[in-house]
Amino acid sequence: MSNVSGRGVALKLGGTICFSVMYATLRLAGSVPVGEEVFFRAFFALVPVLLLSWRTIGLRATLRTQRPFMHAARSLVGVSSMFMNFTALAMLPLADLTAFGFVSPIFAVVLAAIVLREKVGPRRWSAVAAGFLGVLVMLAPHGGLSGLENFGFSTGALLALSAAFFSAVVVVLIRSMHQTERGETIIFYFMSTCSLVGAISMAFDRVALSWEAAFWLVISGILGGLGQIGMTFSYRYAEPSLLAPFDYMSMIWAVALGWYLFAEVPSFWVMLGATIVIASGLFIIWRERQLRRPTVVEAKPVL
Repeated sequence: MSNVSGRGVALKLGGTICFSVMYATLRLAGSVPVGEEVFFRAFFALVPVLLLSWRTIGLRATLRTQRPFMHAARSLVGVSSMFMNFTALAMLPLADLTAFGFVSPIFAVVLAAIVLREKVGPRRWSAVAAGFLGVLVMLAPHGGLSGLENFGFSTGALLALSAAFFSAVVVVLIRSMHQTERGETIIFYFMSTCSLVGAISMAFDRVALSWEAAFWLVISGILGGLGQIGMTFSYRYAEPSLLAPFDYMSMIWAVALGWYLFAEVPSFWVMLGATIVIASGLFIIWRERQLRRPTVVEAKPVL
């Protein structure tokens, strides 16, 4: 691995750590309305994002766009995913939430085939099928096969899966934007939209924050911004197919943080299902690298 590729891997790993700790800080903030969490997460994420943009492409270039309506669509889908993901965070252990998030690239393969008309061969369709089998295994502690029969899955599991699907929609939208839009621009408009929607929701549902809760929420926003920067800039130094497997390191951080901070121990079924989903995702990445195509997780958004 070259020094340049090593820098990309380091940025990617740093991004996964930032996002995993971000989820932990949101949990440490206590019982806070989701809209208030979204506002702090997005508004304070703009601080490192704008500082970096000022030092790299300049603030004026960050605001410049050729696709305003695509930014609006990406941002609205993304903020919907964030609301669902943060709601699920209050209902699920960190490891479970992270595991369900790994389904997003598998959803993205299906959406890319339908929306972008990308050709998906039988091997990758088999990997997609295996990935959805892994989802059913992960659902065992959250309703299992009885949930499949009568939609009795836990609300947290359904919200986490819905957030993963919306995240996959964002992948498709970003892939149609990346030729004309800078990464800094996409992040700026997304975080600005999340801040606005979160602020509006706070007019209807908010609580008076203690200094401790406010501290953790501010930290969550800064970590989210740093994580977004790490993820975005990692692709400038290394190929997406090299970086994509490191996304799954977030499972290690989630298990460690959940155990250390909240005494959470992931169930056998969640870990088994996550292993199946990760294996199918890695196969998709390997197969797309063999075909010399951009991997479906290249533009993976992180909330």
